[in-house]
Amino acid sequence: MKAERQRAGRLPGWFKMQRASGENYSRVKRIVGENRLHTICTSGNCPNIGECWNAGTATFMILGDICTRACKFCSTKTGKPNPPDPEEPLRLAESIKLLKIKHCVLTSVDRDDLPDQGAGQWAQTIRTVKMINPGITIESLIPDFSGRHDLIRMIIDEAPDVISHNIETVRRLTPLIRTKAKYETSLGVIRYVAEKGLRAKSGFMVGLGETEEEVEEAMADLYEAGCRILTVGQYLQPSPDHMEVKEYVTPEKFEKYRKIASGNGFLFVECNPLVRSSFHAEKHITTL
Repeated sequence: MKAERQRAGRLPGWFKMQRASGENYSRVKRIVGENRLHTICTSGNCPNIGECWNAGTATFMILGDICTRACKFCSTKTGKPNPPDPEEPLRLAESIKLLKIKHCVLTSVDRDDLPDQGAGQWAQTIRTVKMINPGITIESLIPDFSGRHDLIRMIIDEAPDVISHNIETVRRLTPLIRTKAKYETSLGVIRYVAEKGLRAKSGFMVGLGETEEEVEEAMADLYEAGCRILTVGQYLQPSPDHMEVKEYVTPEKFEKYRKIASGNGFLFVECNPLVRSSFHAEKHITTL
């Protein structure tokens, strides 16, 4: 099919996902289950789980698996979360050591129910993972913390190798698919991270009804905010209750977006249908 886009429906022929398998994948899956760890790889139905786990990279979700927000694109459970587990940082750090993870991505649900929105648990987790795993590299994929610099600074002070925060979609569609989060607030998070001298990363989905002009605007907004590592991937509907896929963007269009982003000055761009925020995350630490 030579058309640049295909309307939603059955997955197009170019959209092929490999079955998760492999010795390292099986080992990671077993240890994650035995240690009651939450990974966005599983809760987010990531199509790259096999490749990442076999490569020694995994994305761990802290502060439980229940989010206080209910974004229309996300498969994470929503509701009233349990209190933070004080043993979680050490349990996660020791599991990472057991897994022989070389690069870990930490993320979390939104915890608007907590006075510090989970920033304290974030800081303790990064600190503990580093202490138990000397030499490990860490990406922190953080929530927006309602744009509060005092909370974001708690993560910055622990000096992860990369701090990422996703805008998720273009400006116009943000209020339609993101609960509470605001486009300008997310840009502000990226800007604050970059101003403090850390590697700033972000990403968004396509296939939600955005135009090419809006995609280019989002790229320009992120670059202006200081983002230099960008991920762009195809949105997939997690369930019938979530936002519908408006179109399946072709590999040719993704390549066009990649060239535009690279031409705009981004130093690392992951842009294809199967890309998710943590895809090839281990490569991003050597980008800057």
